[in-house]
Amino acid sequence: MLFLKPTSSFLQNGGKIEIPKNCDVHHELELGVIIGKTGRDISLQEANSFVDGYVLALDMTARNVQDQAKKKGHPWTVAKGYDTFTPIGSFIPKENIKNPKNLQLILKVDEQVKQNGSTADMIFDIPTLIRHVSGIMTLEKGDLILTGTPSGVGPVSSGQTVCGLLKDNDTGKELSEIKFTVIDRK
Repeated sequence: MLFLKPTSSFLQNGGKIEIPKNCDVHHELELGVIIGKTGRDISLQEANSFVDGYVLALDMTARNVQDQAKKKGHPWTVAKGYDTFTPIGSFIPKENIKNPKNLQLILKVDEQVKQNGSTADMIFDIPTLIRHVSGIMTLEKGDLILTGTPSGVGPVSSGQTVCGLLKDNDTGKELSEIKFTVIDRK
């Protein structure tokens, strides 16, 4: 599944996720891959050389809007592209993550663990995602690819706090932590 999210949906760590009126918004914690150079039709063998680094990110989704888009065969951007719907953490240089296939992603809503999964369980690994996307469109320096979410996606509402953690399972080191408050969009 491939969909585009506008840069206006990006939200820096510590910001406020805005819930639009009449939207049932769900969290989806994901590892983001930041592209470091322009490429098209990238092979599996060269895919890792296009990675500049990583971010911990949320793919917020207006689930009720997505359900309607699915029924009509419409793109999901209408459900995932609202302002503040791509909260992201700080840039992690590629060199700081030796094995992106063994990272733990943990998401808490109001201190309750809702998602806890490993990149080892990803359906498609990072080189496969890069090959696939670059076979459709040219990837450019700074592009962000979200890699999919572990099980446990669920709703958030105004007044809640959403926190994410990225850990290296090989070393036990915490690589990134994100925290956002949820508010109603005015």
